[in-house]
Amino acid sequence: MSQLLEIRDLSIRFDDTIQAVDRLSLSIDNGETVALVGESGSGKSVSALSILRLLDERHASYPSGAILFQGEDMLKASQKRLRQIRGRHVSMIFQEPMTSLNPLHTVEKQISETLALHKGMRGPQARARCVELLDLVGIPSPEERLTSYPHQLSGGQKQRVMIAMALANEPDLLIADEPTTALDVTVQKQVLELLKDLQQKLGMAILLITHDLSIVRRYADHVVVMEQGQLIEEAPTAKLFEAPQHAYTRRLLDAEPPASPSGTMVDNKSLLDVNNLDVRFVTRKSLFGRPQSWFQAVDDVSFSLNEGETLGIVGESGSGKTTIGHALLKLTSSRGSIRLSGEELGPLDQKQFRPWRSRIQIVFQDPFGSLSPRMSVAEIVREGLEIHVPATPEEQDRRVIQALTDVGLDPQARHRYPHEFSGGQRQRIAIARALVLQPELIILDEPTSALDRTVQKQVINLLRDLQDKYGLSYVFISHDLAVVRALSHKLLVLKSGRVVEYGDAAGIFNTPKHDYTRELLGAALFYSQ
Repeated sequence: MSQLLEIRDLSIRFDDTIQAVDRLSLSIDNGETVALVGESGSGKSVSALSILRLLDERHASYPSGAILFQGEDMLKASQKRLRQIRGRHVSMIFQEPMTSLNPLHTVEKQISETLALHKGMRGPQARARCVELLDLVGIPSPEERLTSYPHQLSGGQKQRVMIAMALANEPDLLIADEPTTALDVTVQKQVLELLKDLQQKLGMAILLITHDLSIVRRYADHVVVMEQGQLIEEAPTAKLFEAPQHAYTRRLLDAEPPASPSGTMVDNKSLLDVNNLDVRFVTRKSLFGRPQSWFQAVDDVSFSLNEGETLGIVGESGSGKTTIGHALLKLTSSRGSIRLSGEELGPLDQKQFRPWRSRIQIVFQDPFGSLSPRMSVAEIVREGLEIHVPATPEEQDRRVIQALTDVGLDPQARHRYPHEFSGGQRQRIAIARALVLQPELIILDEPTSALDRTVQKQVINLLRDLQDKYGLSYVFISHDLAVVRALSHKLLVLKSGRVVEYGDAAGIFNTPKHDYTRELLGAALFYSQ
């Protein structure tokens, strides 16, 4: 294979002070897949963006190196030349398609734009090519989807539209920056298999940026490992997985979650009993404001949870997982019975339910979005105490210190602000905020999906330790079945708001009874085969 891209001795700095990348060298051959891996902040995405000069050059500079694409140095190319290369010879797909697609334009307009720019295609010819591309990426009824807007598509469909746009001009190199991190496991498998299939059809090279090594093992020919802006190891995929040379690479490979939850639940008292839970949302109202049609988000769901036990709730996007969590907290209206320690919560209004909030807490997916940037860590963790626990400032501070110690954070750092912490540390702060009220039940809504595998493992071990120490019960909502398996004693599988399978987690993982559960597990275990 001939060499397509060569990065030589590349250094990248921001504002002449922050060294983001330090003398990186790598190469990609025609038709080859190279994976660039490492934890958040390792320099993966910055390196990839520099290939197309997409970094803000008012702040970014290149003190050394060259980026040679088909022998031409991109760092010396004019803006006019870069525009010719972007989308035509090198394309890029990003982690979050919703932020990359224009919400005001139809699918057809967004794909046609790149066809007009690089190939001069317009009118019926461009429309026919759009249909062909949507069909190529596996979108059903492609002609009907041409008039759709991004918000009318599912996460997987949006990612497929982005791939269609990226492949419209049959590029020589596709840069895929965490292309499946935000997707359900079944959709993730479909998108990655699609990229592999299209690579073979079009003969393009792929630079795959990810922190998920199970994906790398399945799809990459060659692996480049980065830590703190430096290349620390590179090798053919099979060789790297069989005999990693660097301690950091070995740590990444060892970061898979444990295979089962800690402890065995024997005859514990029932804490939470949910029966015939229904949640529906009004989708259309009459001229006079009367509901005319509804969307059934949760349909006749029942389950129970004992003290000190974890219930995992799994299913694809739109299955009703998060809606159940919100219903338990009365963040959304519901019908049916919700009993905590034998007390019926269903009929309570918001004022009556308020004293119960200290007993049921929630930790959200994105800690940066759920922590106020204007409040110090101490203020964030203390906030619930001020509402629910009458105590002196000294007693409140003692409980804040204890909660931060419990989650493995230095209490001396409690006067700092969220932006001064890493993603994993911010999630620990969110857990401390829930823990400080000494709840009986914590709802964890995708608490590890935004984290690197190594940090995920740390958070999982923390949650297990806290459960053992305080006898906490968890409702754990996730699409990552490896993480669910590590924590859950019971499992609830949802599809379109209805229960598909429910029972002992180990039993379901080992011998699933329903086709849909087998499909979910098959997709999750696909990469380790």
